[in-house]
Amino acid sequence: MDSYLIQMNGNSDVHVHRNGNSPSLRKVKGRKPRWAVRASEMSKKTFNPIRAIVDTMKVEPNPNKPMISLSLGDPTVFGNLPTDDEVTQAVKEALDSGNYNGYAPSVGYQSCRQVVAAYYSCPEAPLEAQDVILTSGCSQAIELALAVLANPGQNILVPRPGFSLYKTLALSMGIEVKFYNLLPEKAWEIDLKHLESLVDEKTACLIVNNPSNPCGSVFSKSHLQKILAVASRQCVPILADEIYGDMVFAECKYEPIATLSTNVPILSCGGLAKRWLVPGWRMGWILVNDRRDIFGKEIRDGLVSLSQRILGPCTIVQGALEHIIHRTPPEFYHNTLSFLKSNADLCYAALSAVSGLQPIQPSGAMYLMVGIEMEHFPKFENDMEFTKQLISEQSVFCLPASCFEYPNFFRVVLTVPEELMVEACSRIQEFCERHYQGSEGAQDLECDK
Repeated sequence: MDSYLIQMNGNSDVHVHRNGNSPSLRKVKGRKPRWAVRASEMSKKTFNPIRAIVDTMKVEPNPNKPMISLSLGDPTVFGNLPTDDEVTQAVKEALDSGNYNGYAPSVGYQSCRQVVAAYYSCPEAPLEAQDVILTSGCSQAIELALAVLANPGQNILVPRPGFSLYKTLALSMGIEVKFYNLLPEKAWEIDLKHLESLVDEKTACLIVNNPSNPCGSVFSKSHLQKILAVASRQCVPILADEIYGDMVFAECKYEPIATLSTNVPILSCGGLAKRWLVPGWRMGWILVNDRRDIFGKEIRDGLVSLSQRILGPCTIVQGALEHIIHRTPPEFYHNTLSFLKSNADLCYAALSAVSGLQPIQPSGAMYLMVGIEMEHFPKFENDMEFTKQLISEQSVFCLPASCFEYPNFFRVVLTVPEELMVEACSRIQEFCERHYQGSEGAQDLECDK
């Protein structure tokens, strides 16, 4: 029997049942249907500060100068940092094999998880395949790690300045964000007293980003041990964002924080994006480091369940993963780091000579932070206005550090070709010389107001 629903003008609906040619009518009580489609609370709580700031910076660059963008942390933008031929060949072979066109397990192929586990395992932090969750990029790894560790109403501890995604994800999940300070005068080490003062009974985890975006800093072994001591005293697990792991300059040594922990459970997030220069391939992972079995079965099962919301990372890249990890020649990593180090030194030296700027020497990753002595640029109220005018006059786009919850700094991306880095630094210097006011000039301007 077919049933049709006919909307009437009154407060009732009429169902019409057709049985041969004899329809029967029956009134059914119910509300008057009306459209009431609304966005979800999660969508309303989702806020990306970088996009919000960048999208509101509706500034026309100087038409007489080509734009130089030092804003986007994507090493592929200018085409000067291609991945290694062995990496692309590995993907071609995986594609041609025809073995990776179907669905994979949501946590990734077992063989691929084993490859990652073997690559990162060491006596201080042993790993097996079951300790690895493959994800759609490091961003999803961070999202899953947050989702498994924190409930709505709890809080997480996040670095300031720090990668804006932590806040974006947490707030969308109803998780409070507490910012702990990094100290520029100490090469962006964590203010440990401030960090520990933020811990309360609702603290779900501590995020440690090392090497750092946006700072380009690399924590020493002793500093990491002090961070672990705080986490141990307070019984707070660590979410380690280590996407820039091993991307450190020659004078530094990268220490995965899990290798230094004997009792603090750690979810370490990483991936191919930065070190292998392929962010668009969306291959990330979570490494579960838990030598005391504090996470137990529950956290592991939770990660598996959460991963089942989507079907994991690209299967083609999974199929290439073993060859990518084992065939990439050491020269590729060395050449990438040499380029970044050269640009970092160039930019640091050039901007150190500019009155009113205070660059901080990076030790790794792809970034350099520059302090603005705002009292010497009285025309601008904040870093946002400073960087907007820099675009307008010099067609140089740097991210204001307000994007990272840290005012009066801007971030420089170091992946641009060397000649563009030289030109960008020259334009920044010209801009600052034009607007810089010495102490007396700034005071006179203030009096005029």
